[in-house]
Amino acid sequence: MKRPVQLLTFFLLATCLVFAGEQSDGADRPNILFIFTDDWGWGDLGCHGHPYLKTPNIDRLAREGTDFHRFTVASGVCSPSRTAVMTGHFPARYNIDGHFAAVRSNANRGMPDWLDPKTPTIPRMLQSAGYATAHFGKWHLANNMIPDSPLPMDYGYDEYGAFNCSGEQMPVHEDATRAIAFIEKSSAAKKPFFINLWMHEPHTPHHTLPEYRRRFPGLDDPDNVYASVLSHADDRIGELLDALDRLKLTDNTLVIFSSDNGPAGSGRGGKLTTMYDSATGEGFGIGCSVGTTGGRNGRKKSILQGGIGVPFIARWPGKIRAGAIDDVSWISAVDLLPTFCEIAGAGMPDGYEPDGMSQVATLQGSKLELRNKPLFWKGIPNSKGPVFSILDRRWRLLASPDFEVLELYDLNKDPLEKNDLKDSHPKIAGELLEQLQAWHATLPEQPNPECFSKYRAKGAGPLPSEVKPLFQFNPSR
Repeated sequence: MKRPVQLLTFFLLATCLVFAGEQSDGADRPNILFIFTDDWGWGDLGCHGHPYLKTPNIDRLAREGTDFHRFTVASGVCSPSRTAVMTGHFPARYNIDGHFAAVRSNANRGMPDWLDPKTPTIPRMLQSAGYATAHFGKWHLANNMIPDSPLPMDYGYDEYGAFNCSGEQMPVHEDATRAIAFIEKSSAAKKPFFINLWMHEPHTPHHTLPEYRRRFPGLDDPDNVYASVLSHADDRIGELLDALDRLKLTDNTLVIFSSDNGPAGSGRGGKLTTMYDSATGEGFGIGCSVGTTGGRNGRKKSILQGGIGVPFIARWPGKIRAGAIDDVSWISAVDLLPTFCEIAGAGMPDGYEPDGMSQVATLQGSKLELRNKPLFWKGIPNSKGPVFSILDRRWRLLASPDFEVLELYDLNKDPLEKNDLKDSHPKIAGELLEQLQAWHATLPEQPNPECFSKYRAKGAGPLPSEVKPLFQFNPSR
């Protein structure tokens, strides 16, 4: 009988074992700042060779840390990718296969209306270990169009400011300012902190400002807008790094920069149009989404490498090698929870098993090898291209919705997945397919009804009027 992860009770969370040791001063434990951007392609960095995008502060992280070239997220779209980060589980375990939208859309796609707040999460585990926890920026583990969805506070945060959530919508450009204030407060209290800083850029609408557009006068409008929003995001990351320097916290803070999935759009510039989003306001549309994948096949919405292979740069002075590139180790988003828990000395609830594995040794450069724990993907149902995938050591298999083998790759020799080997290695393909189908059989058939909005019930009436964001962008300025 299937027992979905959603049925873990709140009682299990209360039994979380903390093994922070006998440290009397929280300042001895490292801080963790996880910067998670939205649709930032692998190739959209100066340090990855982009010809005109300027990202000096992210490039600084790469100089002072390690750039991991084989990091993958758990989905090619936002909400499932973020679910994996928060829970350490493959998002299919929660029936979260696409982005959270309006109630009717979620119901039509067989999804819940939010991530179960009772499930074990990174912030709750670190909070139990004595960390100050905060979330600033995009949420999208529910939606602002679902007013009865849980707030980020319900998942283990001491403080938050967010958009794409119920309640008040934080202006998109206030993420760093609020995070710096939280860092200052935690430092004054001599308390280690964990911050999820989930930036809006470069998701549509593109909210740019004139001073940033003027930095790229030689570019046409789509490239100019895209370069300007990334430059603005990079500046805010620079403000965070400067604050850590000023407060003398740099050496004791793990900073990670990554993205929830690959770049949106076609990668080719289009018509300069504006669009409106009820969570973030008005900005430029998809015609300015010209992100690059660094030669990887596929883009956002795909479980090909261009959709799931994203930047991952980690800096922790004295612990993580400076100026290094790791192009061997396959790290996954589901590894972040066990990794952060090990770093923080935080225990996990009884009965909880992560799908990921701690990668502390890999981050510190003492272990460079292909992972020994399989990874699984379930993409957007009914989408073009592969929907299911397994990565087991050197081999990755991609399959259709009806589990027809589509592609097979040897990642030792072909990390960008250019040479399909399914015809020459049918036995390996067959063995991987059996593993993939066995994993699929463990998934719940239906979402947890406790994660349904009251507006999903028949006769509940229309949704309340549209939530208005605080941030109103005028692209004509």
